[in-house]
Amino acid sequence: MKPSLVLAAALALAACTPAPDPAEQAAAQAATNEQAAESMAKQFEAEFAKSNWGLARAHGDVLMAQHAGTQAAARIKPQYEEAKAKAEADREQRRLASLWMYQTERAGNGEQLSAAIYAKEPVDTGAGAKPVRLIFRDHPEWGDSSYLTLEGGDFNCYGGCKVKVTLDDGTPRSMAASRPDTDEAIAMFIEDEKALWKMAQQAEKTLAVEFPVKAGGTRTAVFEVGELQPQKLPGWP
Repeated sequence: MKPSLVLAAALALAACTPAPDPAEQAAAQAATNEQAAESMAKQFEAEFAKSNWGLARAHGDVLMAQHAGTQAAARIKPQYEEAKAKAEADREQRRLASLWMYQTERAGNGEQLSAAIYAKEPVDTGAGAKPVRLIFRDHPEWGDSSYLTLEGGDFNCYGGCKVKVTLDDGTPRSMAASRPDTDEAIAMFIEDEKALWKMAQQAEKTLAVEFPVKAGGTRTAVFEVGELQPQKLPGWP
């Protein structure tokens, strides 16, 4: 057959072939989307059933982003919102727990245990904004103590002073404190260490300490103590 005749036949066949139905194409695409969404939903539900909130949320995030409007997305939405909230709560709990540092080291004839945490924000105590640290210590010879340390500036508490301690949004509590006459460290002891330790355990989120400084006035350090693990210092109440 001549090429011209072949081309003419092909054109005639194409003219007889009906154009794709847009409705059928849309239905096919919707079915494909639903299938993909259902597959992702099953992965979400499997992790949700195991209380793996982070993975459940991740699967839910993809489903909601890529397959919004599907039946599968509508079905898991309540559980997805729950997984998001619980994943965020878990993340925050891990963050707060990581703020604490627990140490065990040889000291004298025994072991010194300590729990320490840095303030949420640096504090300008007279030498620019620098970290403030709260430490609870159990020493085999010196006993239990609680104190703040600075990396710059100084406390105005050499002859003894009062600090104000506040749990969350509660009423400030006045507590006795003292600054040792030493240059080894910029430290100020809060004398009622047992009470302070109990307050740190009772706080839902924060413990704030307002203290006097040599630069004048007072400063406040806020500590996110909500995930303190008191069992790390077993000798304390």
